[in-house]
Amino acid sequence: MPQPEARPEIVALLCDANFQHFRETGTWSHRDGRPFTEEERTLIFSATRADLEELEAQHARYLKYVRPYAEAPEAIQRFLAPFMDQLEEKNLGNAHALMTEEERAEFNRLLGLMTESARPFTAYAF
Repeated sequence: MPQPEARPEIVALLCDANFQHFRETGTWSHRDGRPFTEEERTLIFSATRADLEELEAQHARYLKYVRPYAEAPEAIQRFLAPFMDQLEEKNLGNAHALMTEEERAEFNRLLGLMTESARPFTAYAF
C-alpha cells in the first residue's frame, strides 16, 4: 500500500505555528502572533503522520542550515587564534595581512555568517 504524501498546505501551516505559545496557552497561533482561524485549526487537527514527518524533515534541514550561523563566533575565534599567536601587536588587520588568499576567503565566509542573519524557518525553503 503506498504511503500517503504530505499535504503542502498543512505542512506550511505547521511550519508557521508558534509551538511555544501553544504550550504556554493552549491556543494555536502563527509565529507573528496572529491567532489561527477556525479553518486553520481544523487543518492542523487533520495533520497526518506524513504531514508531521515532512515537518520534521524540513525542520531538520533548517537546523543543519542555521548551525553554521550559530557556530560562527566560536569558529572565527578558532580560525584567528593561530594568526594572533604569531603577532606581537594582536589586531585583525595584522592577522589579515598574514593570511593567504584561501585563508582570507574562509575568514570572509565566517565573518559573513556572523554579520548576516539566517533566513527564518519557512515551509519548503530548506
